[in-house]
Amino acid sequence: WIRLQRMKKTTPDSPDTPTYEALYARMQAIVGRLEAGQLPLDEALTLYEEGVTVAAACQRLLDEAELRIQELSPGAGPRPSMWEE
Repeated sequence: WIRLQRMKKTTPDSPDTPTYEALYARMQAIVGRLEAGQLPLDEALTLYEEGVTVAAACQRLLDEAELRIQELSPGAGPRPSMWEE
C-alpha cells in the first residue's frame, strides 16, 4: 500500500488517485518479481496482496473510463456487450 501511495499523481479530477499508467507499471513490476520465483514466501505473499489491490484499482479506473465514454457517445446509455446479443 505504501508503494501505491507513492504512485499517486495530482490530477485536476482527483488529487489522490494514482494514474492508470503508474498502477500498470507497478503491476508489471510485481508480476516480474513474482515470476522470477526468487522471493521468500512472506515477501511473495506481500507482493501478491499488493498486486490484488493494484489490479482492483486498475479495473476501477478502466470501468470509470468506459462509463465516461458511454456518457459521451450519442444515444448514451449502457450498451450490451457482444456476449449479450
